[in-house]
Amino acid sequence: MNEQETFVAVQKNHEGAIINFKTSTGRVLSYRKAMMEIENGLIADASVFRDETGECSIRITSSDRSMAELPLFF
Repeated sequence: MNEQETFVAVQKNHEGAIINFKTSTGRVLSYRKAMMEIENGLIADASVFRDETGECSIRITSSDRSMAELPLFF
């Protein structure tokens, strides 16, 4: 079985919101595609959660890093 990928970098829009993710294999995923791959078990160390407003977001699940700590890519 193949190892699950992880997120290694993020790309942000001009407002500072994450719009794309780079995986450990070098693939670039849109936010929506990343959510689908997390839900299908293809991405490790991340989860999709629904906040109090009903909005779905992605978060890193390990306690030793956060989305804010991921480097940017262009």
